[in-house]
Parts: sequence; structure tokens; C-alpha cells
Amino acid sequence: MIESPLLEKLTGYIGGRWTDNAGGNTFDVYNPATREVIAQVPSMPEEDVTAAIAAGKSALRLTSPYPIETRRKWLEDIRDALKENREEIGRILCMEHGKPWKEGQGEVDYAAGFFDYCAKHVQALDSHSIPEKPKDCTWTVHYRPIGVTGLIVPWNFPIGMIAKKLSAALAAGCPSVIKPASETPLTMVAFFSIMDKLDLPDGMVNLVMGKASVIGKALCESPDVPMLSFTGSTEVGRKLIVDTAEQVKKLSLELGGNAPFIVFDDADLDAAADNLIANKFRGGGQTCVCANRIFVHEKVADAFGEKLAERVNRMTVGDGMNEGVDIGPLVNQPGFDKVKRHLEDALEKGAKLVAGKQPAELCNGLFFPPTVVQGVNRDMCCYQEETFGPLVPMALFRSEDEVIEAGNDTEFGLASYVFTADAERAQRVAAGLRFGHVGWNTGTGPTPEAPFGGMKASGIGREGGLEGLFEFVEPQTVPRGF
Repeated sequence: MIESPLLEKLTGYIGGRWTDNAGGNTFDVYNPATREVIAQVPSMPEEDVTAAIAAGKSALRLTSPYPIETRRKWLEDIRDALKENREEIGRILCMEHGKPWKEGQGEVDYAAGFFDYCAKHVQALDSHSIPEKPKDCTWTVHYRPIGVTGLIVPWNFPIGMIAKKLSAALAAGCPSVIKPASETPLTMVAFFSIMDKLDLPDGMVNLVMGKASVIGKALCESPDVPMLSFTGSTEVGRKLIVDTAEQVKKLSLELGGNAPFIVFDDADLDAAADNLIANKFRGGGQTCVCANRIFVHEKVADAFGEKLAERVNRMTVGDGMNEGVDIGPLVNQPGFDKVKRHLEDALEKGAKLVAGKQPAELCNGLFFPPTVVQGVNRDMCCYQEETFGPLVPMALFRSEDEVIEAGNDTEFGLASYVFTADAERAQRVAAGLRFGHVGWNTGTGPTPEAPFGGMKASGIGREGGLEGLFEFVEPQTVPRGF
């Protein structure tokens, strides 16, 4: 079982206090590297979710809002606490997710960046008067907290995803009820352990763990939760839209992706290969923004494939707590089976294995080696679906128009990447791709300083940047007559 000074309380957190597991129901948390149970945490009933909502409502202040400086102090304190505990939180994250310890620490730094950004820009949420005086009135715009928010986060970035949401919610003065994924609740417990020592109002942050059906239902049905922020699959996002329609809740949704990674014949192939490695294999390929379909111009496809295979063959797969490991295990058996199914399907339909192992050789627990295949087409599962694993499927293209059409050949529109030395071409292709994020000569993903979110079926709303800061407020206009 896992031991940590940040995991002394393996329970929920409601109204400023750790909860008792009155119901007695628990669920197991596994280390995917060893497949051993490392903790048991409570599966909380609906009554606990209702209590958490009530605690949040008691912390909400509308008529006497928390001052800007108070909210800034919350954000700075959380930022500093994350930095001080980066190694231990990173270790816990590694143990329950599988990503290498160093990568887990990098995710903690990434999370701290969102609190830092919101602290530096929270003044943007202060009220202001417009310069015009229409209808002989002075018009003041206030940014009111939307209310108690439900924050539902996935397992692939256990600390990074909550940071995106909670930083903006606290900047707005919104209390939150937070539900982590059942695969990775321990990182959230550790996060609450450090927040418990800070000067946050009771009920400002609340933690509930357990079945999504129970917690999600309570959050969707409660009239005291006017907003839900969710990161996860498009399938669940569509369900949340339906389940909250009657109450007309505000939704912020970051949903699925199917990212194209486009390499033109004038691209720096070494730089493109390096960026693809960094992009594709972060978190073992289990990210919504990692390249899912690699389109390479036919003139450079063989050369690029060789460079990619050379790099992939140097990568080490293993337990993320060990030194020198580049890729840890996949998070669970269904995830492993999906990647294997995509590889089998591609090979059966004519793709060629360039690097990695044949499906029949894949029998080492949840460790899936980085794999590259060439000759992919739109009839293959890895083209149509988000693989969420370390499989690199390469397809050929001949023209700019052809690859823009191919890149957009998906219902998703989250992240995309274009590699070319031609600036005018880059601008044309970026404008043509219906994706919220288009990296030009970089495989980098989101950053706290810029808005991030999806087009089409990849979501609603933005996280990061000033746009993300305003997601949790309601503008209220107050005209004053003379």
C-alpha cells in the first residue's frame, strides 16, 4: 500500500473537514506498473455530494464578495504549496497513473502555472465603468461569481486538469465540488492535504470520490450548482448537455480529440520528429492533444519514417519510478486492449510495422512499446478513433488542399500541428483547420497564458488565458441615472 505524508487521510473533504466514510463502501486504486492495489478510498453516496454542495453554497458570497486581494492570496498560496510539494505529488501521480516520476513533477509545475497566471491577472475581474454614457446613465460592469461549480476531471492529468479549472473558479470567488477520476483519486487527496493547511474559507473547495453515475447525477440535478466544468470523452459531454438542459446550466467542456500532425516536404524533418516524440508519448500517448493521425508528404515519408523509427527504438518502457524510463504503463486493461486493437486493425488492412512489436508479442502487463506504422488510411480504426496510446499511424498526402481536408475529416477539433518552412502556407493551413489549437513547427500543447479548448465535438468554452479566467463569472451591468 502507498504511504505518504500527504495521504494520511484517504477520505473526502467537505466544508473544511475530512469526512468519515459512514457508508463503508470503498473502491481500489491500482498501480498500473505492478497492477497491485495501493489504496482504498471511499465511494461516497449522494448524501455526501449534497452536503458538499451545501458547504459550497455556504461559502459563496455575493452581497459582500471576497476582495480581489484575498482571492489573489489564495491563488498564490496554492501555487507555492504545489511547488513545495512537487516531488511527493509527482511520486503519488506516478504510482497511480503510471507516467514517469519526472514527468509527474513536470505536471505539478504545469498546474502551479495556472494558479500563478490567475493570481497575476485576477484584477481583470474587478468591476469597471464603460467610457460612454448612453441614456444619460453611468454604466458599471461587475463580474459576479456564477455560484457553486462542479469540477469533473479525468485521470490522464490528475493535477494539471484540476488546476485549469480551480484556479479560474477561485479567481472568480466560486466554491467548488470536485470529483477526480476513480483511477487517480490519490493525487487529488494529496492536493487537498496541502490546501487544508491554507487559509481558504470552509466550503470553498470540496472533494467527493466514487461512482460517476452517483456524483454526476447529484451535480446535474442540483439547482445550487449553476455550472459544470468537465474534461473527458465527447460521449459523456453529450450526456451532460442533455442531463443539464432542463436547468440551463452553464457548461465548460473539453472533450475528445483526433489530432492531425502534418509534415510538409519543406519541413525540418529532425525537428518535426523530435516534436512528434515529445508530443505523442507524453503520458504514454494518453492525452487529448497528442498526435493521433500523422500526415507526411509523399516526398519525405520514407526519410521521416526512418528518423522516427530511430528515435522510437531508443525509448525505454517501464515502471515510471525507475530512472531512465521514457514511457510508463497504460492506465488500465481496457486502454491497453484498445491500442492493441487499433494496431491489429491497421496491420490487417495493409499498414506496415516500422517500429514496435507485432500484436502477438504484446504480453508484458500494461506496458505497450512505442509503435510506428506506415500506410494508414481512413478505413482504419486508428484514423477514425482516438487511440489514446503510444501508436503512431502515418498516412501519405500530396497537396495542401488534400491534407487540410484529411485533417478536418473528423468530428473532433481540439489540437492540430503543422510543420512547414513556408509562413504563408502555415497561415493558410492553420486557417483551414477547424481546431482550437494549431501548433506551427511545434508539438507543444496548452499553456496557462493562452486560451485552450475545442471546436466542433471537442467542446465548449476555454481554459487558460484571460478567456479561461472569465469562464466562472457572470457579467452584471448596472446603469446609474443622474
